Formats: sequence, structure tokens, C-alpha cells
Amino acid sequence: MSIIGWIILGLVAGVVAKVLLPGRDPGGLVGTTLIGIVGAFLGGWISSRFLDRPISNDFFDMATWIAAIGGSLVLLILYRVLFGNSRERR
Repeated sequence: MSIIGWIILGLVAGVVAKVLLPGRDPGGLVGTTLIGIVGAFLGGWISSRFLDRPISNDFFDMATWIAAIGGSLVLLILYRVLFGNSRERR
């Protein structure tokens, strides 16, 4: 899959992660989108490196989508834990 495919996959994974974890994010829509893209790359790397699952060249490979969404969820949770209170009014 090309870099453009991974970016598109990351955008979709970010939206899915946001739907699964609703709420206010410190980075807003742009931050969530970037987290989705980075999460897709991270999930794909972890699945190929540690789970011995090769990256498929097909865009609609279910294991690749699950890895991308999982990576996005993990990063979104970490982002909320680390920066969750930065947008609260004082």
C-alpha cells in the first residue's frame, strides 16, 4: 500500500477512533486527524514487527484496518491522558 493509502487509512481510522471514544479532544478535529494518521502507521508497524503479520498491499485488508484503528485508539487515549486538561477553562 502506498503512503497516500496509509494517509487515507489513517484519516478513516481517526474518525472511527473518534466515534468509538466520543468527547472533547485537546487538539480538536485537526489533532484527532493527525492522531489517526500516526496511529495507522503505528498500528501497521506494530502488527508487522511484533505480531508477525505482514502488511498487505490490498487497501481493504481487514487485519490492516484493525491494526490502524487500534493504533489510533491507543494514541487517542494517550493524548487525552497527557493533554486532556489543556482545553478546560479556568
